Amino acid sequence: MAPGTPALLLLLLLPPLLLWFPPCAATCPAACRCYSATVECGALRLHVVPPGIPPGTQTLFLQDNNISRLEPGTLAPLAALRRLYLHNNSLRALETGAFRAQPRLLELALTGNRLRGLHGGAFAGLTQLRILYLAGNQLVQLLDFTFSHLPRLQELHLQENNIELLEDQALAGLSSLALLDLSRNQLGTISQEALQPLASLQVLRLTENPWRCDCALHWLGTWIKQGGQRLLSSRDKKIMCAEPPRLALQSLLDISRSSLICIPPSVHVQPLEVTANLGEDLRVACQASGYPQPLVTWRKVSQPREGWPQDQARLEGGAPGMGGQAASDMGSGMLFLTNITLAHAGKYECEASNAGGAARVPFRLLVNASRQQPQQPAPPPAPAAREPRHEAGSMAFRALGLATQTAVAAAITLLALTALLLAAMICRRRRRRKKARGPPAEGALFVNDYSDGPCTFAQLEELRDERGHEMFVIDRSKPLFAEGPAEATADRSLGEGAVPGLRVPPPVAYDLRG
Repeated sequence: MAPGTPALLLLLLLPPLLLWFPPCAATCPAACRCYSATVECGALRLHVVPPGIPPGTQTLFLQDNNISRLEPGTLAPLAALRRLYLHNNSLRALETGAFRAQPRLLELALTGNRLRGLHGGAFAGLTQLRILYLAGNQLVQLLDFTFSHLPRLQELHLQENNIELLEDQALAGLSSLALLDLSRNQLGTISQEALQPLASLQVLRLTENPWRCDCALHWLGTWIKQGGQRLLSSRDKKIMCAEPPRLALQSLLDISRSSLICIPPSVHVQPLEVTANLGEDLRVACQASGYPQPLVTWRKVSQPREGWPQDQARLEGGAPGMGGQAASDMGSGMLFLTNITLAHAGKYECEASNAGGAARVPFRLLVNASRQQPQQPAPPPAPAAREPRHEAGSMAFRALGLATQTAVAAAITLLALTALLLAAMICRRRRRRKKARGPPAEGALFVNDYSDGPCTFAQLEELRDERGHEMFVIDRSKPLFAEGPAEATADRSLGEGAVPGLRVPPPVAYDLRG
């Protein structure tokens, strides 16, 4: 071999090698690690997909970041992508056609995000996808044809969500699916139609759901016993019932068919006919009962016409009806009509259905074509006739409540009675004091009972007490006042020389003995 042959061969083989192994390190995004056809950008606290990812990348790791949204066109340059790992981020929704530019994608990991719902076109374009991880999200229901764009999907991981409803056509198009994991959700029932499209199914996981063991699960027990058990491991065969209470904590396979019962629904609408005016709003309640709890649907019987109001049927709370023509609810439904027009008039029907059957009740709405004229307001009364308005915080008696007024009146009455009682007690005490003999005071006459006492004035002087009061001797055998009229007594006591017209007090009859 010539001396320069190896160098020549290397120069000839270098361009093809560069095509097969693009120099990722030269164009690698900041803080990411690039080698061969793989780019690792995990756990970098990224909020968006970093720009500058080499177009030839086949495996992209974006796990453990804070990416909340896939902007339109972000992944468009990555047409060669085979594996995309977006688990443990903050994705709340997937835009329609978010992965349309990745027709070669084989594996997509969206585990541990915050997805609440999936649109039918979210996975459009992923015709080669084999494995889809959606575990650990917040999915509540799977609508019809959600996975219809994944004809070659083999594994679908939906465990650890909050899925309550799996519609009959939710898994349509998954003819190649081999593994379906629905464990640890909130499923109460599942229909046989939902699993019919899964012709290639080999592993089915349904454990740790609150199964409602009624007539709707007849088929599941029979299917497992007849051949479906080959799809279930020994652990997955223990499908435990959560309700009704009499069957709680029992395995579905241990319950007899006669114990799985349903109660057909009954429907009640009152009134059955209503006349409304143009422009008004109307609510009509439809109450349904049965077991399991019926699904209630309102619909207009007649065919929709041009100009039919799109917000014709709504649930309580303003939830839009299905297609503007019907509305569904569990238990009791509310038909809510806003801004009524002539197009709303006609026959409606409330239907309640469950696994035990269906029931319907008609309802008729009549619309008064003449709009009611608003009544003219009455003229305001004269200012003198108006009662004073009590603003907030007013202490006027009329501004108080009835209970407060009653309490105030009772308190006033109690105070009045207390005052009267005190006045009566005071008057009574004063009368007693007037009748009682008062205490000694200056100028008071002290009278002592000396039956054998002094008989001369000299002796009387000697009997003065320490205060200088004179003491006399009273003969109690004689009255204190003379008998007869006061005037006659006065004339006799005055005798001659008395001044007529001068009134003197009647004398006191004291008998002074010497």
